[in-house]
Amino acid sequence: MLVTLGLLTSFFSFLYVVAPSIRKFFAGGVCRTNVQLPGKVVVITGANTGIGKETARELASRGARVYIACRDVLKGESAASEIRVDTKNSQVLVRKLDLSDTKSIRAFAEAFLAEEKQLHILINNAGVMMCPYSKTADGFETHLGVNHLGHFLLTYLLLERLKVSAPARVVNVSSVVHHIGKIHFHDLQSEKRYSRGFAYCHSKLANILFTRELAKRLQGTGVTTYAVHPGVVRSELVRHSSLLCLLWRLFSPFVKTTREGAQTSLHCALAEGLEPLSGKYFSDCKRTWVSPRARNNKTAERLWNVSCELLGIRWE
Repeated sequence: MLVTLGLLTSFFSFLYVVAPSIRKFFAGGVCRTNVQLPGKVVVITGANTGIGKETARELASRGARVYIACRDVLKGESAASEIRVDTKNSQVLVRKLDLSDTKSIRAFAEAFLAEEKQLHILINNAGVMMCPYSKTADGFETHLGVNHLGHFLLTYLLLERLKVSAPARVVNVSSVVHHIGKIHFHDLQSEKRYSRGFAYCHSKLANILFTRELAKRLQGTGVTTYAVHPGVVRSELVRHSSLLCLLWRLFSPFVKTTREGAQTSLHCALAEGLEPLSGKYFSDCKRTWVSPRARNNKTAERLWNVSCELLGIRWE
C-alpha cells in the first residue's frame, strides 16, 4: 500500500513538474507577423465565441474593422463589447448570420454589401459538431448545411467585393478529422445512414475540397484561399458530446486554448508571401499534409457543382 501510494505521489509530482513543457508543446504554432490592418475590413463567422472570438480580438487589435457574423446577436454584442474595451478599437460590429438558413445568409450579404465597399479578409470559422440528426431550414443535413453549404453560399455572395478589394483572402476552418471523411454523393444528406461523428468529418473534408477548387477558380484575381486545422481546442464546439466534454477536461494539458487555436487562422489571414500556397491546408501555422481524398480534383469539382445545384446558384 505504501509502495503504491509512493508511486502515485511520484507520478503526479512528475506531471506537475513537466506540465508547463507539455502545455508548450501542445500549444502549437504562433502567428508571428506584425502586419497592421488600419482601413481593412474583415468578416468572421461565429466570432461571438471560441477561436473566432480570439481571431476577431487579434484582428481588431491590429486596427481592422471587424464584423462578427453570428446567429446569437446578444452573445455577439457581449463579445464585441469586450473586444472593443480590450483593443480600444470601436470598429467591432455585430451582424445577424444564421448559416443554417440561406435566407439569413442572403440577408446578411445584402446588408453588408450595402454598408461596405471593401472586404479584405473573410474567415469562414463557424461550425457545428456531432449534432443529433437534423436538417437546416432548407432541408440540408445540419453538418453539411452549416459547415459547408452555408459558407459556400456566403463566399459566393461576397466574392465580388473580395475581388475589388484585392489582395484579399478567404480562410476556411477545417479539421484534421477530414482524414476520416468521405463525400458520399449517393447519400449527401445522410438520409440512408447517419453517424453524427462521421457527418462532422465529412463536412470538414468538404471544407478542404471547397478551398482547393476555389483557389483554382480564383487564379489571377488577387484573392487567395486557405484551409486550416486549428488543433484540438477547448471550446463550445464539443457541447453536443458529453464524452468529448469530459475528455477535454481530463486532458486539458494537451488541449489548446481558444487563443492558441486561433493562431493558424491568423497566420493564413495575415502572413506575408502565402499567395503561392493558395488552396493549401495549414496546421500550427505551416502547410501540412492532407488526405488523398482531399487532393482529389474530380471530387472537388463534382462537390462544387453539386453544391451550386443544391443552393440554386451559378458560379462560373
